[in-house]
Amino acid sequence: RPSYSVTRECILKFNHTENLREKERLKEQLTKNILRCKRRLGLKTLGSGKHVNIPGGWIEATYLAQCKGDIQEEALNVLYDSLDHASFDYCQLPALFFVAESVLYRLCCDAFQKTYLYSVEMKLAKIGYLVFLRLFVFFLHGHLGGFKAHLLRLQQYLNVLSLSEETYYKYPNIFSNVAFILKTSEIIYERVLLSESTFSPNGNTEGYENVYSDMESRLRFNQGGYEVNHLLWHCVAAWSCVQNNSPKLNNVLEHLNFHKTQLQNKCWLDSALALLVLAEAAKLNMVCLKALMDLVRDFILSIMSAQNQEESYKVNDFSWAWNIVYTYVTILAEICLYAATSDLRKTVFIGFCGCKSSQKNISLKDTVSEDEPVLREASVLGLLKYFSSKISENCNQLIWTGYYGLVYNLVRMSWELRGDEEQDGLRNTIWQTLQKTKDHEKDERIRIAVKIAQAELNDPTDPFTSYGTKVPPNVGDETLSKYIGWRIANTLSKLFFPSIDACAVPLKKLSIKQVQRKYPKKKEDPMKKRVLHFTVR
Repeated sequence: RPSYSVTRECILKFNHTENLREKERLKEQLTKNILRCKRRLGLKTLGSGKHVNIPGGWIEATYLAQCKGDIQEEALNVLYDSLDHASFDYCQLPALFFVAESVLYRLCCDAFQKTYLYSVEMKLAKIGYLVFLRLFVFFLHGHLGGFKAHLLRLQQYLNVLSLSEETYYKYPNIFSNVAFILKTSEIIYERVLLSESTFSPNGNTEGYENVYSDMESRLRFNQGGYEVNHLLWHCVAAWSCVQNNSPKLNNVLEHLNFHKTQLQNKCWLDSALALLVLAEAAKLNMVCLKALMDLVRDFILSIMSAQNQEESYKVNDFSWAWNIVYTYVTILAEICLYAATSDLRKTVFIGFCGCKSSQKNISLKDTVSEDEPVLREASVLGLLKYFSSKISENCNQLIWTGYYGLVYNLVRMSWELRGDEEQDGLRNTIWQTLQKTKDHEKDERIRIAVKIAQAELNDPTDPFTSYGTKVPPNVGDETLSKYIGWRIANTLSKLFFPSIDACAVPLKKLSIKQVQRKYPKKKEDPMKKRVLHFTVR
């Protein structure tokens, strides 16, 4: 063990010592450990480099997160950032299970005992979401068969976590992460622990040309009979077309639209993953953004129509639909911040119909006509108007959780953009929209969303009221996932459409030369994590 590694004694001594001088000395030592952990995880190089050891860094960050105070906050931020951007590698699985067990232990044995919600609890839920998202991708590759003992160790915590609905129901930002963890574990347990067979793709995946010429093919996995649905398959195909500038993109999107009803399947995990992948294509391509928005608009309208027909709603049981809507709302916020062009960021916020009259579209309830509201497009403002017009004490869970998610993410987006002069227009539009919502919305559930977001950011003050204080754009960590969607889309595209020299998830560590060739350092600016966007003003 290196002399600078974290030990149990050091953690206990730091948490319980009352000697201020000794506590400062220990804090200085632990701060150095945090810095070493950041370098070990390659936070400035997207997890590549000779000095990088992702599994070791995850374990060390998990140990450091047991310390109290600022050290804990920083360690959790480091762990979240690394889980967001690290590449997929088979050698990470033992460490990933260790992080999963640690997070579930903290949630079940610590968080549940508190009578109030605290910021660390929200970070743990977000980290847990990323961990199980990564485990699900490894599951699709068939790599979890040798980790049945690890899965059994998680079972007791997952049983306790399944009882948390009453605890987190009022906080969809946490409840959505918990629901994802439980749904993922349910599928993995059913297919891995209850089945002895192994994964084997059985479909037309010999190459892009063959794949795109036969869009009705499926990718079936024989372990437990799990089958990836058409919607996810076509979303991955669309992302691959965008990456390769393929002329068959329109053809793929036509087939994707043909399978849009699969978004209504009760097994919603594939659908959530499909939206995540399609969003990555939408960050680069306006046609894909249009397809994504139309897909979710039709989904919401179909669910609301089924709700009006009570018999159909009870038969189909769309109680899970809010998970899809909340996932989409979070994705919208990520596109607003990280899309490649200003046109994409403006369109996803205002919509295709409202780009010519953006100021009029900021108004909400106060100027809405008496006619029944119509959801024309699933942009941020379009959904905000639609949900705000339908909010009530007895409204569908889909309505108030979607509205909650929009307001919650507006606060996070405004915080992300503080001090970024390159996106003044978008920032001011977000701020005006948020202020109008706060002024006119009286529903306590929605007002809580603002308080929760501010508490999570540890910054209850409004960043737009302190004009005299210039905040650097790289202060703090991003609050939304920035790279995980791209990592997943890239990995699934290699799994669904394998080429001769491509390996979806490496079974052994890549050589340093391969890593540097795949992720050259010159493409990453170490001084600023946010992507630079230049506009003609």
